[in-house]
Amino acid sequence: MRDETAEWITQAEYDIDTAKAMFKAGRYMYCVFMSHLAIEKSLKAIVVECLGEAPPKTHNLIYLLKLCKVELSDSQVRFIAQLNTAAVATRYPDELKMLIEQYPSSIAEKYLENAREVVKCLKQQVS
Repeated sequence: MRDETAEWITQAEYDIDTAKAMFKAGRYMYCVFMSHLAIEKSLKAIVVECLGEAPPKTHNLIYLLKLCKVELSDSQVRFIAQLNTAAVATRYPDELKMLIEQYPSSIAEKYLENAREVVKCLKQQVS
């Protein structure tokens, strides 16, 4: 594993731990945001490892997914697509109250669980 790949993975794991902390703190919108960030960094690790170059500066998970061959289940790919749409809303919130309602505990918990599985799966592919 390249040193840069390992750094992306380390940051992804830190971000998924932060997502968990945000969930425990009741900050569900930020749990979703950090879940996105953890997957983004995991995908960037894959890009570094497979292409041997710095990943593009993008937050688009679908774009990153298409850059290299990645082994994910159909449900994981669907989740990534769903999480991809949440990223803009949580990154640039227009109305905090609406976002808090959109991402209650039950949704954030599912996102966190799915994100943890995706990060784990992606990490295994570069190890």
